[in-house]
Amino acid sequence: MFNNPTKLLFLMTLISGTLISVSANSWFGAWIGLEINLLSFIPLMTTPNNLYSSEASLKYFLTQALASATLLFTVILSSLISSFPSSLVMENSFLVMLINSSLMLKMGAAPFHFWFPGVMEGLNWINSLILMTWQKIAPLMLLSYNLHMNLFTAFVIISSVIIGSLGGLNQTSLRKILAYSSINHLGWLISALTLGENLWNMYFFMYSFLTCTIIMMLQTFKLFHINQIFSLNFSPPIIKFALFTTFLSLGGLPPFIGFLPKWIIIQSMVEANLILVVSVMVVMTLITLFYYLRLSFGAFMMTYSETLWNYNFNQNSTVQLLALTLSMVSTLGLIFCSMLYHIF
Repeated sequence: MFNNPTKLLFLMTLISGTLISVSANSWFGAWIGLEINLLSFIPLMTTPNNLYSSEASLKYFLTQALASATLLFTVILSSLISSFPSSLVMENSFLVMLINSSLMLKMGAAPFHFWFPGVMEGLNWINSLILMTWQKIAPLMLLSYNLHMNLFTAFVIISSVIIGSLGGLNQTSLRKILAYSSINHLGWLISALTLGENLWNMYFFMYSFLTCTIIMMLQTFKLFHINQIFSLNFSPPIIKFALFTTFLSLGGLPPFIGFLPKWIIIQSMVEANLILVVSVMVVMTLITLFYYLRLSFGAFMMTYSETLWNYNFNQNSTVQLLALTLSMVSTLGLIFCSMLYHIF
């Protein structure tokens, strides 16, 4: 991507589209930023080596166009009804629900998630990373202006964690597993949005960090399906350990740093008296953790076997060092955070 000047141009406009949306002081400005972002991502999605990329880009374009049209329609409707059309904070509950729904469709939160796994399956790892992290920043920021905990928000949170958990159970494609995991994490992100700015910022940063670490290793070894992981000779084996511990961290297993944002959100939601919602979220996240454990369990066993006929992949030492450093932060980060908290 970085050797191609055209793709580099589209990458710059993708970033600028998000920044326009985040810094806009009216819904019209935010919509323009979202459109620039969408029209920049479509050319990045199409790769000549991948047969599914054109199908994925068409699916993505149609759903995002529907979401943008709904957003623009709602903004025009609100400007006809309200005397303050430029304000980002709205009062009419039905219009707020429409705007929130269009932004959730842009992100891929359940029950508006129908396009997300299919689009992910047609992308390479770099585009998947952009879709799972950067493309969520602008809709999340716009969603934070009007989102309050009500019946609709609770329904979206619960359906996101349920579909994100159950959808990944029977998948063999690593891209689809990460897509359903992303839907599950969106449930947590939306609940963090209702609680405060700092919470969702911290959760999103941690999720992006762990996703980058995993995708960097999957891209390096060209892994796309579960059976490829089991038939690959990792050299050295600590790379395999680093990959699977980062998976467990993304699932939120307590010794790893991925548990920290979940821990804080659970505590904040209990203090806000949202016991029922947080109970469903915790139970469903355990199911998400199950399909990460299913990946990792065989690799951590003493009897784990690797095929002799597979070629030994001599990895670049710089990438090895970077992967190990990032996974070390993921593994030991929670312990260091606790130590720093007690020291200061």
